[in-house]
Amino acid sequence: MSLTSEDMQKAVDVFINEFEDKYWPPLSMVAALVEEVGELAREINMKELGRIKSVEKIKEELGDVLFATICIANYYGISISESLLSTIEKYKKRDLKSL
Repeated sequence: MSLTSEDMQKAVDVFINEFEDKYWPPLSMVAALVEEVGELAREINMKELGRIKSVEKIKEELGDVLFATICIANYYGISISESLLSTIEKYKKRDLKSL
């Protein structure tokens, strides 16, 4: 199943409203995001050291990072697709300057 970024944001919002009652306070969401990024880093490290063969845990942790990021975007009413496109443009301009 493929989702647009808008679909992802809506799916997270439906989940939060159905199971969590409301979004966490912003700093709690950032703390959750940092925790998930740490878990992702641990799994990538394990894979790169050859201690695990599968990327399934990396896939799971990427989903957790994305979920936490979308929660923050939803809380502030930010479109993740617009945010990503803006960042890509920023990187293009930065990289063009270095050529």
